[in-house]
Amino acid sequence: MAPCLAWSHDGYEHDVSHWIADPWMLVLLLASAGAYLLGWRSLRREGNASKVLGCSRIWMFSGGMFVLGIALVSPIDILAERSMSVHMTQHMLLMLVAPPLLVWGRPVVAWLWAFPLAGRRRIGQAWIASRFHRTYGFMMRPIVVWACASIMLWFWHIPFAYDLALEHESVHAVEHLCFFMTSLAFWNLTLAPCGRRQTGHGAALVMVATFFFHSGLLGALLTFARTPLYPPYAGGAFGLAALEDQQLAGLIMWVPAGTVYLVAMLSLFASWLSAVHAYDASAHSAGKPPT
Repeated sequence: MAPCLAWSHDGYEHDVSHWIADPWMLVLLLASAGAYLLGWRSLRREGNASKVLGCSRIWMFSGGMFVLGIALVSPIDILAERSMSVHMTQHMLLMLVAPPLLVWGRPVVAWLWAFPLAGRRRIGQAWIASRFHRTYGFMMRPIVVWACASIMLWFWHIPFAYDLALEHESVHAVEHLCFFMTSLAFWNLTLAPCGRRQTGHGAALVMVATFFFHSGLLGALLTFARTPLYPPYAGGAFGLAALEDQQLAGLIMWVPAGTVYLVAMLSLFASWLSAVHAYDASAHSAGKPPT
């Protein structure tokens, strides 16, 4: 007999003992993992797997896919409809855990190498020739990424938009897509601030610090609100009153999420110092005045 995970309110039991069988989501996750494996095998045959991906990046990608599975095809997705704190946990997984892991895993590189050389060339040529190439370049500017992530965070926590997402599955899917895609772009810039886009450590640090501030502000507003803000959760869950459930959700957004941003800021600052020291060392060896 499968284990039963359930919660009750007024004597009514909700059975969530089985994982949600969403065919499309499962197919998408499995296809992504399969393409990554094919790309890794192709890189391995060429002798470049350890240089491009390496064991750590494979583990990061696997962890990111696992977190996506937990967030989207586990009982969490059912419980999120009845508990705001569970729903907030789901959002944090989609914004703060899965995206950084996937960015570190470099899935786009692996997916490209899943195709033969001729196919990769055609994909590259088609991408450069398309309008999406320029649109992507504009959308990946730091200020645009920051603004989009911030707008999505606040918009989907407006009671009207939040309630609409709970009432309509298609809107709920759009909400999750907005959170995930903007977070993926956000961490793609801030985790590699000196890549091709040349965001810079300073800009990346400002992005994370300011997002940390207003994300924490939203969490504080939910925590210290004196009345429940979202009518669909009026019944409460897990023995918590609606206001208590909302306060717990605010704390989840405020404290654990804030810790992630704080760790990211410290890591960026340490990386910045390391880059400055490395530059000074190279300048000194070349006979140039240090910075």
